[in-house]
Amino acid sequence: MDSQIGLRKLFLGRIQAMPMLWALLFFILLVPSQAAQAAVPTLQHVVIVLEENTDYSSVIGSSSMPYYNSLANTYALATNYHANTHPSIGNYFMLATGQILSNDDSLDPSTFPVSVDNVVRHLVAAGKTWKSYAEGLPSVGYTGGDSGNYAVRHNPFPYLTDVQNSATQVQNLVPFTQFATDLANNNLPNYSFVVPDVCNDAHDCSLTVADNWLKTNIDPLVKNASFMQNGLLLILFDEDSGSSNNQIAWIAVGNQVKPAYKSTTNYPSHASTLRLSLDALGVNSAVGGAASA
Repeated sequence: MDSQIGLRKLFLGRIQAMPMLWALLFFILLVPSQAAQAAVPTLQHVVIVLEENTDYSSVIGSSSMPYYNSLANTYALATNYHANTHPSIGNYFMLATGQILSNDDSLDPSTFPVSVDNVVRHLVAAGKTWKSYAEGLPSVGYTGGDSGNYAVRHNPFPYLTDVQNSATQVQNLVPFTQFATDLANNNLPNYSFVVPDVCNDAHDCSLTVADNWLKTNIDPLVKNASFMQNGLLLILFDEDSGSSNNQIAWIAVGNQVKPAYKSTTNYPSHASTLRLSLDALGVNSAVGGAASA
């Protein structure tokens, strides 16, 4: 540090004797770009909401999803984002572990415990809090299979041995009814993974049903001034309807998001979302494929 200060003083001393243009050049080279350093601002909360099995072109601009499109037009939309695989389960594992792991939707946490590196491990190591809010989850800490409209394959967290084998972490598997309570009490964790049931995520019901669910259950978050200032909401689809292109809708919402932005960058993997969620929380580590996302 002392040597850096000495060099800086030396450069600045010489700059005083230089023409203004050269002084400006030295300043640019000497001082790191604030824009580069602040590419992903450190926030207090990240909330990820997953919808199901719909092509990008069936969502963006669709009259069936006016609420979702209003958010896409107001905040940020990725116009070239792609899921990883078919069917669902591999995409959810990618979001939690940076790896596909399996494409067998019939697996449940007891038959397929996952011990690879994962987002929970990194959040806990960084002192961050987390919860999975799953609609229809029978009880807090439930690590069993499907129940009613709850599909465990859409919730990667019960599969993780970091969760299954921890009396503390398993308590972060909660029914979605707790989301509204936590929001009202200013008690949202740093990282939230929201899992609508198989009707409200558009898997078994229409896009209109899914959009109405978002407006009813997620709009209170968007209207929460504290969250919007210090949080990031990501609403995306797990996969398209089965094509090789697998292009899906992905939006980012929050006051730190560039307004009405349309990104054309090619994002070929859910690892990008995993990487972004960790970066936004100031977790200086990456999980699986997120390291190169």
